[in-house]
Amino acid sequence: MPLHRSRLIVALMAATVIGTAATPATAARRVIRPADTLSVTGGFLAGRLAASLRDNQSASTFYQTALRASPNNLDLLDRTFLAMLSAGEMDRSFRLAERLVAADKLHRIGRLALGVRALKARQYVSARTNLDLAAQKPVLDLIAPLLSAWTYAGAGETAKGIDAVDKLKGEDWYTGFRDFSAGMALDLAGDRKNAVLRLKAAADRDPSAVRITEAYARALARNGQRDEALKVLKAYDDKLPRHPAIRALTADIQANKPIGPTVRTAQEGASDMLVGLAAPLAKQGGTDYALIFFQLALYLNPDNASAQIGLADLYEDLKQPERAVALLEQVRPTNPLKRNAEIELGGALDQLDKTDEAVSHLKELIRKDPKDLDAIISLGGIYQGRKKFAEAADAFTQALEVIGTPTQANWSTFYFRGVAYERTKQWPKAEADFKKALELFPDQPSVLNYLGYSWIDQGVHLDEGMAMIRKAVDQRPDDGYIVDSLGWAYYKLGKYDDAVKQLERAVTLKPSDPTINDHLGDAYWRVGRKLEATFQWHHAKDANPEREDLAKIELKLKEGLKDTAQAADTPKPASGG
Repeated sequence: MPLHRSRLIVALMAATVIGTAATPATAARRVIRPADTLSVTGGFLAGRLAASLRDNQSASTFYQTALRASPNNLDLLDRTFLAMLSAGEMDRSFRLAERLVAADKLHRIGRLALGVRALKARQYVSARTNLDLAAQKPVLDLIAPLLSAWTYAGAGETAKGIDAVDKLKGEDWYTGFRDFSAGMALDLAGDRKNAVLRLKAAADRDPSAVRITEAYARALARNGQRDEALKVLKAYDDKLPRHPAIRALTADIQANKPIGPTVRTAQEGASDMLVGLAAPLAKQGGTDYALIFFQLALYLNPDNASAQIGLADLYEDLKQPERAVALLEQVRPTNPLKRNAEIELGGALDQLDKTDEAVSHLKELIRKDPKDLDAIISLGGIYQGRKKFAEAADAFTQALEVIGTPTQANWSTFYFRGVAYERTKQWPKAEADFKKALELFPDQPSVLNYLGYSWIDQGVHLDEGMAMIRKAVDQRPDDGYIVDSLGWAYYKLGKYDDAVKQLERAVTLKPSDPTINDHLGDAYWRVGRKLEATFQWHHAKDANPEREDLAKIELKLKEGLKDTAQAADTPKPASGG
């Protein structure tokens, strides 16, 4: 849901329950008497709704309104604290953390926040005390000890910190974090030989982690092993080309420039640990923890570009692009990641419906560097998302010219160009691209789905197309769009009972997709379940279908389906395909 709509809903709820003007700002300004229990309820409900939408700024405003009227409500205090912390309102959240730990000395997130505050202030003993009390909880049982180790580094007692973190028990993957943290701390302390050993262990465990590779190469160069450092950087660039941090460090080593440590202070090291855990959490559904860790990382090091870009990316996922834009614009021009931020800024502007500005922004980046593959592909993605398929095809063609000899990593560029060609009715070119994508990445489910569906839709290669779709479903049984393709393929082949079975499952997986509901309506009609068909078509109509599909749905609601199956009603897979 777009942020402006989420805010409107929150404001309307507040107006209904509290009886004030329907904006978060006026709700926040309203002075509520302690005895006004209805207002407490209204602020609480509005805050809870905003928090459920991850609109933590609005949640913080509404919860504070309620908290002023009920200051001793610990549940409300806890919710207000978490909303503030997630929104980056650090000083106010720290004050609430003090109240929470006074009431419950084992309030884990409160202790974590206070520990980070003390670490930034170089109050290392106080920081360790709070972090030790935070550690008895999953996720925190890793990050709290890692941060605690950096309090020793800050106090000049690096060996104690490394000894403490090496005693940390937990999941096997904790080892990588331990080695990464210890290696950076040793390098900062000047123990370059042992820094190289620990960072090599971390890099061997996670060779795709750019920050670990950068730290390892820095330690090698600082230990007099510049040629080995260049080999490490080249190996990374061969696998994951063009990362600006890798290329910047390579250029500095080749120019024989002095190479500094990855982090310059304990605070920067602790900030990197928070980002290192926040980034995978954000990708694996741990959004609430990720927001908190990113905000704490930026509190410790406001110039941490990885935190700025990572949090911006998370805000884009949460449909809060204006917050993403603000963060991306803060990345310093001298930081190697600035260009990454500029490319992502194009996507955020497009999400704000400033598509012309986004396109101009990316085109200017490409003009300055015509071989910037990431910028070109981002431009193609914007065109594709806005259904400008001819322009998208041109952009992806430009990207493939830059790529030259493709590898498996480039399958998606062929796939997306194939989609653009198919939508512009250039099927021979589309088919060739889909086949090339499968040559690079055999059995890739999205490609199998699209090519198999397209063949069945055209009435060609029916057995091979059905086998492709089944194979895609086997790989992604919970992908509603791919299951829809299987159901619709059965429909196109006249196997309506099988179609109903698969399309019902697809609707369960993606209940609000208009195409899938439309497909199920058609299948129901064909098996004689006409009342249910009408219900599904109504549901599809209400789910904001594309204009051309809306006209067809309205016609079916008026006349039903004719005796001959309307094979051309939906000539493409559902939108996720």
